[in-house]
Amino acid sequence: MSTPALPSATFLERRSWRRIAVAILALLFLNGMLSFRDWWPTPGILPDHRLAPEFVWLWLALLAMVAWRGKLSSRALSVFALTYFLLVLGRYGDVTVPSLFGRPINLYWDGAQIPRFLWVSAQKLAWWQSTALVAGVGLLLWSLFRLLRLAIAIAARDAVPYALRSRWAWGLTAAAVVLAAGNLAGVSATWPLVSKPVIPTYWRQMQLLATAFLPQRQVDLLPAATAVDAAMAAAPGSALAALGGRDVYLIMLESLGAVVYDNPRAEKVLRASRERFATDIAASGRQVVSAFFRSPTFAGGSDLAHLGLLSGIDLSDPMRYDVLLTTQRPTLNSLFRAQGYQIFGVYSALNWEWPERAFYGFDVLLTRRDLGYAGPAMGYWEIPDQFTAARFEQLYPRDGNAPPRLVFFPTITCHLPFSPIPPFQPDWPRVLGAQPFDDAEVHRALAERPNWLDMFPDFVRMVSYTYQWLGAYLRQPEPREAIYVLIGDHQPAANITGDDASWDVPVYIVSRDSKLLARFVEQGFHHGLEPPRKSLGPLHALTGLLLHAFSAPDADQPAASVPLAETKL
Repeated sequence: MSTPALPSATFLERRSWRRIAVAILALLFLNGMLSFRDWWPTPGILPDHRLAPEFVWLWLALLAMVAWRGKLSSRALSVFALTYFLLVLGRYGDVTVPSLFGRPINLYWDGAQIPRFLWVSAQKLAWWQSTALVAGVGLLLWSLFRLLRLAIAIAARDAVPYALRSRWAWGLTAAAVVLAAGNLAGVSATWPLVSKPVIPTYWRQMQLLATAFLPQRQVDLLPAATAVDAAMAAAPGSALAALGGRDVYLIMLESLGAVVYDNPRAEKVLRASRERFATDIAASGRQVVSAFFRSPTFAGGSDLAHLGLLSGIDLSDPMRYDVLLTTQRPTLNSLFRAQGYQIFGVYSALNWEWPERAFYGFDVLLTRRDLGYAGPAMGYWEIPDQFTAARFEQLYPRDGNAPPRLVFFPTITCHLPFSPIPPFQPDWPRVLGAQPFDDAEVHRALAERPNWLDMFPDFVRMVSYTYQWLGAYLRQPEPREAIYVLIGDHQPAANITGDDASWDVPVYIVSRDSKLLARFVEQGFHHGLEPPRKSLGPLHALTGLLLHAFSAPDADQPAASVPLAETKL
C-alpha cells in the first residue's frame, strides 16, 4: 500500500497566500458595503475608499468572539450576517434618499410612501412583470445576505486568527478604532477618511417614530401654542383684517444671507443691484421695509426655514421639524385657508415624490413637471426663477373670479454651485416660450462651469440676477394688489461666507399700503433695503410679526396711520 504524497512547501505557501488574498477581499467587501456613496441623482451607488465605522465594530466583535470561543458558531455567524445586512440596507437608504427626495431618510413618511409607490408602479406592469420584479428583488436581497454571511465567515476563519497573533494587525486595528471613534465624536478631520456611520441614522429613526406615536413626547418637544394658534382663535374676521382680502406672496430667496451685506466684496458689487431693485420697487408704485432675522439653518436644510416661518415654531433642531410633520399643528396655510384664501405651493426644484406635502396642505402644488418648462436647462436645477414666476401667473391669473391667494414660492436658481447664471429676459411673455433667450446668451451661459474652488464671484452674480428678475417681476402689470414678503432662507456655505459667519438673513416687505408697512416699522423694520445690521430675532418670530401687522388694527394703535417714507436704500 503506497503512502499518499504530502503537499509540497510551495503548494502550502501558495495556498496560504490565496487564503490571505481571499480574506483581504472579504474584508474590503464588508467595508465597502457600508461606505458606498450615492450615484446622484439615481438610485444607484458607487464605491468609496473610506473606512466604515460599523465595519470597525464588526471587526472588534469578531476578534472578541474568536478569542473567546476559538471560532464562530453557525448561529453566531447568522446573527452577525443579519445585523450587517440591516446596516447595509440602512446605509443604502441613508445615501440614496437625499439624492432622490432632497432630504434625509424619514421612516415616518417613507415607510408609508415606499409601499404606495411600489403599488402604483405595479399597476402599470403586467402580472408576470410584477412577479418577476418582486422575485428579482427578493433574489438580490437573499444573495446579498449570503455574500455578507460568506465574507464574515472567511474573515472569522482566516483573517481574525492571523490578526490575533500579529502586532502590526493590532496596530492597524487600533488606528481604525481611533478614526471611527473620532468620526463618531464629530471630529471633522476624520471625514475624508471615515464614512458617515449608519447606527445614528437608525437611532434617530427610532426616536422619531417613538415621538410621533407618543403624544407626551410631542408635548415636550413642541411649544404648547404659537402665534398661528392665537390667530386661529381670534375673533372671526380679525386675524387678517388689515389685508383687506389682498393676495400675499411669501417668496423664500434661496441662499440670500447676510453675507450680501456683511462681505465688503459682495457689498461693493451688489450695491448697484440693490439700487436698481429699489428703483424697480418705486417704479411699481410700491414701498419696502426690511430687517434681519436669524435662520434656523445654515448653508442648506431650507425646509427648516420654510416650515419654521409657516408654523411659527423654532426648527433649529431638525428632530423638531421631523416631529412637527407628524402632527396636525396649524400653519399660516391653515389660517389663510380658514379666512377664504386659496393656498399655492410653487416648488420648481421638486421633481420627486414628496409625501410631506400632506402636512403643508397646499390647495395647489406646482412642481417642476407641472410648470412645463420648454427652454434650455440652466444648471443643476434647470428652470430659471424668472420663468417660474411668470409661468405661475400665466397658469393661475389673478382675475376677479379667483379667490384671494397665499402663494408660498421657494426659489432655487441661486443655489450652490451658483453657475451657470441664467440670462435675464426683459420680454416676459417670451420667457414662457420654447426659446426664452437668444442663442448667443444661452451658449454664453452654458459655457460657464461651476468653479468649485472659488464660488464667490458666481454667487454674487447670481444674487444680482435674483434682484434683477424680482424687480422686473414687481414692475409687471398687476391685475389686483398683492403684498410681497421676500425672505432669505439661509446663508450660503462657508466657502462663501467664511468661518464663524452669522446665520442672519434679510427680509423685505413690499407693498403699496403705507399704513400696513408702518405697522412693520413699529415692530423694528426700517425703510428701504438697508436695515440696521442687528437681527430682530429668530426667523420663526417673523410669523408673529406678520400676523400682528395683518390683523385688525387696535383702536389705540395710531401708528397704523403714520406716513411711510419713500422707498430708498
